[in-house]
Amino acid sequence: MRGRLHRVDRRAAVALIAVAWLVLFTALRGRDTLFLDTSSVTSLHTHLNNLDTSIGAHRNSNPLFVYFFNEIQLGTTHLVTFFQSLISQPAAGRPLPLIGWLGVVALATFVSWVFGNGKVALLALGGLLFIGAQGLWQPAMDTLAMTVAAVLLALAIGIPLGVWAGVSRRFERLVTPVLDLMQTMPTFVYLAPLTLLFLIGPASATIATLIYALPPVIRLTAHGLRAVPAETVEAAESLGSTRTQVLLKVMLPMAKRTIVMGVNQTIMAALSMATIAALVAAPGLGQTVVQALESLDVGTAFNAGLAIVVLAVVLDRVTTAASVRVETARRTPSRRAARLRRPLIVLGAVAVTVAVYLSYTFVAYAQFPTGLDLGTPIQQFASSATSWAQNNLAGITGGFKDATTSWGIDPLQTLLDSSPWWVTFAAVVGIALAVGGQWAALSATVCLGLIIGTGLWQDSMDTLAATLPATVMVMVLGLVLGVWMGRSKRVDRLLRPLLDAAQTMPSFVYLVPFIALFAASRFTGVIAAVLYAAPASIKIIADGIRGVPEETVEAATSAGSSRWQIITKVQLPMSVRTVALATNQGLIYVLAMVVVGGLVGGGALGYDVVAGFSQTSLFGKGLAAGAAIVLLGIMLDRITQAAARRADAGAHLNTGH
Repeated sequence: MRGRLHRVDRRAAVALIAVAWLVLFTALRGRDTLFLDTSSVTSLHTHLNNLDTSIGAHRNSNPLFVYFFNEIQLGTTHLVTFFQSLISQPAAGRPLPLIGWLGVVALATFVSWVFGNGKVALLALGGLLFIGAQGLWQPAMDTLAMTVAAVLLALAIGIPLGVWAGVSRRFERLVTPVLDLMQTMPTFVYLAPLTLLFLIGPASATIATLIYALPPVIRLTAHGLRAVPAETVEAAESLGSTRTQVLLKVMLPMAKRTIVMGVNQTIMAALSMATIAALVAAPGLGQTVVQALESLDVGTAFNAGLAIVVLAVVLDRVTTAASVRVETARRTPSRRAARLRRPLIVLGAVAVTVAVYLSYTFVAYAQFPTGLDLGTPIQQFASSATSWAQNNLAGITGGFKDATTSWGIDPLQTLLDSSPWWVTFAAVVGIALAVGGQWAALSATVCLGLIIGTGLWQDSMDTLAATLPATVMVMVLGLVLGVWMGRSKRVDRLLRPLLDAAQTMPSFVYLVPFIALFAASRFTGVIAAVLYAAPASIKIIADGIRGVPEETVEAATSAGSSRWQIITKVQLPMSVRTVALATNQGLIYVLAMVVVGGLVGGGALGYDVVAGFSQTSLFGKGLAAGAAIVLLGIMLDRITQAAARRADAGAHLNTGH
């Protein structure tokens, strides 16, 4: 009862704030809006431009750069170049890489079989041949080379840090907020600051990919070690094992599957970032997609996007199969099976060596054959489908786009950026106080204050105006499909693989089909953000609904409750914590994708970041836009997390637990 009263009070407070905001907006519209023209800059942006110029002038004389940053840049570039020389770029005076397509395909198939199983080996074989037949072998190998370099660096840094966090609570408490921040930051944000230190090129792209891919392996390594039963550790210690022996012979082997899952997540994050890093001249498929998006060539973008998806699916399935194999081997070790595999592994290794030699020696096995061309028909199909959709579905897609923009995005955008800044500021802080409490209000105050300092208040509000309606759409999808999945195992089995596959797709890929349907516009970024964010929210809500005790549902059923009453009066109220968590994740994913939409006419902060990469005079503005995106992300994350904690406390109060 008390919790219900608090909820009513909070809703009344939010309603009161909204009414006051609308009244003040009507009376003061257009005043104190902190408007800044697209091509204009503030003194902060000028200082950042000057800083960039100064760093460029002293890069080869300042000791910090000469002995630190330049060395990191050089080492990273050499590492990427090494992998490129192996599989994608001419090397050692040859016109082709050291390992040609036949060697790469044989090696990937063999590794997939050894660490996974026969099915994923066939998947790797088919996937790589398909990419080659698309005419994208070299850019795909460039992407793979950079991903491998970044993943190796991430694992070399992340696994030791994860082990440290797994055995030390103090270090875990220290590193967790940093990891939270790293995972909250949209991918775009990593790029601009790194170009300041490492210039535009493969080094910045690889380091950005490394930073983005680092948190999963640290978290999952630490989690795996923490999950080892205390009784097992105590038993090992009672037998006289040292701490190092316990770690190496007990904890790490028992945590192996979780660590491999961390490797899987790191690889997927790296691949996603490696494609976005094309904005800072990262080689590979991302370059093809960006150039095609800029020229609105949907056919080429679709073909390259499809190759990225295939590569992502292959890497995901292989590493997932490897984690399953590790767990199976740990639970049911079979020496007989191991003995049977050894000769096959030796035979496979010999076959791979022969394939690598052939690909090194003969051009026919080094350069992917051009006889089978799947790329051209795929591009033609995508272009034809685009033309057909634009000619025949324009009424439907245009109506949907115009209705959503006119009734959802535009009014909110007008309210946010045409109100006096201090009115919007006070309203947002007030709403944060009502739904999340004093700490959420404090976070909102600090973040909004710093956003004003970036000089990009209006662009930040425009980005927020695109983010909020998209999040509402995500939650509608999440509630409908998540509840359906949570209540039906059959639906769950049908939808979950699709959602898993959707989560493996890099964010760039989501833009391609929506450009075909809605052309380049702000709405394209918004609708792509909805599809990008929905899978995570749907799965979280489904898990929450399934977590409601069956006894509670059966009791409600036996009391005569209808299906609708069970959902609305029992399952959703008891899953309020997970629904709030789904909202939090939806907001963060949507924000990340909305700013990527700056590439296709999304404007606002995303455009500022992209313009900063391409125009020297706007570099400082792009850097400030990146900071504003981070601040928006932190503010939304803190408010929704605080609201989730309140909802959870309210639910426990109502249930008496």
